[in-house]
Amino acid sequence: MTRRTIGLIADTHGLLRAEALAALRGVDQLIHAGDIGGPQILAELERLAPLSVVRGNNDKGIWAEAIPERLTLRLGAVAIHVLHDLKQLNLDPATEGISVVVAGHSHKPLHEYRNGALYLNPGSAGPRRFRLPIGVARLKIDGDKAQAELLELQV
Repeated sequence: MTRRTIGLIADTHGLLRAEALAALRGVDQLIHAGDIGGPQILAELERLAPLSVVRGNNDKGIWAEAIPERLTLRLGAVAIHVLHDLKQLNLDPATEGISVVVAGHSHKPLHEYRNGALYLNPGSAGPRRFRLPIGVARLKIDGDKAQAELLELQV
């Protein structure tokens, strides 16, 4: 049985806060859902745990060219589809056997179920936008079950 904790982060826009690193410490794996802001962010995150990442609309330049726009990870019985902008989701998670959809872009935390799939946006961990919270998330996988917790960072 697969038991893992996945750290979710998005929209760092070049700012990786100490509070975000602290909240993600101890995870088995990390996912960054785009708008990274530079290769230094990826290097810092890779020090914490193995990292999977998608490119956001603001990730431009040679450093970002090899980063995919979307990816699907399979962790035991749980499939996680990652993309930056949920509005660009071009598949049906139920049909594709996807349990969790992770996105960023809006900077708004999201934790909801739609047609049997868990949709998550950890919110923005980078510069504050409007009055939206700064946050990350943890996704716990236990066999074929996935549960998430949104974590608002006090900055």
